[in-house]
Amino acid sequence: QVQLSESGGGLVQAGGSLRLSCAASGRTFSSYAVGWFRQAPGKEREVVATISRGGGATYYADSVKGRFTISRDNAKNTVNLQMNSLKPEDTAVYYCAANRYLGLITTLDQPDYWGQGTQVTVSS
Repeated sequence: QVQLSESGGGLVQAGGSLRLSCAASGRTFSSYAVGWFRQAPGKEREVVATISRGGGATYYADSVKGRFTISRDNAKNTVNLQMNSLKPEDTAVYYCAANRYLGLITTLDQPDYWGQGTQVTVSS
């Protein structure tokens, strides 16, 4: 079992950058595929970016390709999401999530563990 905790959210102007971090408990974090998801007010939760256990494979939603970068440091039990060129439509609560058995998360129903979320607000 793994517990996930997000940090790094906040308020930023359009065009700015934020770096989100997901810290995980447990000694087997490297065995989990991890992803970032987001949910804007009145909208369904959606996949943003995901990364495989070893970090060799990644998946990005079309809306964030070229602007967001996901990375992980298994020695530190962390997964980061670097968000550049932020837009007002990126405003949402961002969640970290993990799956113990998949090589790469690609859909909303695949994670088994979720963090509490961190708010990202992009002003115009």
